[in-house]
Amino acid sequence: MIKINRAELRDKITACWIGKNIGGTIGVPYEWSTEILDVKGFSTKEGEVLPNDDLDLQLIWLKAVDRLGPDGINEKVLGEYWLNYIIPHWNEYGIGKSNMRAGFYPPISGELNNTRWRNSNGAWIRTEIWACLYPGCPEKAISFAFNDACVDHGFGEGTYAAIFIAAIESAAFVFNDVNTLIDIGLSKIPSDCRIARSVSIVRKAYNDGIDWKEARELLVKDSADLGMFQAPANIGFVIIGLLYGKGDFKKSILLAVNCGDDTDCTGATVGSILSIIGGTEAIPTDWSEHIGFNIVQSSLLNGHGVYPTTIQQLVDGIFNLLPMTLRKSIFRYDCPNVEIVDEENDFGDICPKDYYGTEFVEKMFNRSRYSFTANATFFDALIEFEKEPRLLPGESLKGKLTVINKGNPSQEHFNIHWFLPDGWSVTGSRHLFVPTTENFDNTNFVEFVLTAGETQNGVAHIGLEVSESGKLGCAYFPINISQ
Repeated sequence: MIKINRAELRDKITACWIGKNIGGTIGVPYEWSTEILDVKGFSTKEGEVLPNDDLDLQLIWLKAVDRLGPDGINEKVLGEYWLNYIIPHWNEYGIGKSNMRAGFYPPISGELNNTRWRNSNGAWIRTEIWACLYPGCPEKAISFAFNDACVDHGFGEGTYAAIFIAAIESAAFVFNDVNTLIDIGLSKIPSDCRIARSVSIVRKAYNDGIDWKEARELLVKDSADLGMFQAPANIGFVIIGLLYGKGDFKKSILLAVNCGDDTDCTGATVGSILSIIGGTEAIPTDWSEHIGFNIVQSSLLNGHGVYPTTIQQLVDGIFNLLPMTLRKSIFRYDCPNVEIVDEENDFGDICPKDYYGTEFVEKMFNRSRYSFTANATFFDALIEFEKEPRLLPGESLKGKLTVINKGNPSQEHFNIHWFLPDGWSVTGSRHLFVPTTENFDNTNFVEFVLTAGETQNGVAHIGLEVSESGKLGCAYFPINISQ
């Protein structure tokens, strides 16, 4: 059990958002820069905070958790909050929202029509909220970061980036060595993904004594096929700031910003990580006084409730939820291993390798890219398509339905019922037997083939109901197929 002092935890969470605001405000004026910059500090007057979607969107996630509790949060819920509260409609944000409005659920909403932008920066820049709600619990933080990221990035590199950064930020409440934190982050993502490749490029350059500017050029060259505003290069710029800055708060943020590209995101993330590590003492007084404690937002719809307008209010909101996110229960198998105490920190004999492991990513990313879930009281159901859910008249699409018994002590029979448009057909079993949770072995599935009718409707609406024999609970999938 890790015991974190209450006052120190509050200080670190407060520092996280001050650092986020500092890095974002410095970086905002230089977004889309293609060359190495020479930024030396704020371009704003004292007390002026520039709005930044990096922070704005996290106020909505806090609102969702506050309203529904952590157990009520999943990718579909966060998708609904996107549609109801968030203004931006550019790049992956707009693609994800458009897909959801057409009826495509996350993670499919982050995959369809999104070849380029699912590898972009929109998700890893909004992970601090999950780290602050789960300090010292990276496995929990990354599961929420995935639910968040997949809405507009699907299973792309942008989602790997969110998992990587969320793990670092959560672990930073316990460990203060940058290389240790990077190792923990890398342990959560595949070693052959582009995010891991960019991190390795910077680490090797740093260890070989290569100048940061040359390291930056190596990243730009390696990511040229992806283009600007993509996660692999910009995660690399964050690592440049963390390594070449050698713990110096100002130098680290400015290095990241001076790499160019998505400058507000890189500066803000370096600022939040170093601030979690060192608390408010790590933030130079002249910079913290320059930025102040205000939050200025521009990405959220007005008239949808009150948003925090100061960092103190944001921290209060997080602290109000920590008893829920860190709660212990004899009925839960995945309780966080962290307790908030009034005594001194006690991390016991915890070591970084205790935080290693790719179990979460292996489980989630073994799914088809074109998949989504439905939930009932005692079971979850997963639909996977072998390719994009897009059919012309007469064409067919293979898929798989997996049912996972969760918490039901009895083995159950499940019935499958399809609701199809006129002229459509489906082949596959209408019955499935599922053992108890303890016996689950990933064989509880039926395969099916959908065949489109002759009429082309733009988007075909299909219903799939999965129900337990003799039970009230059922899972319903509104399936949409693009035509």
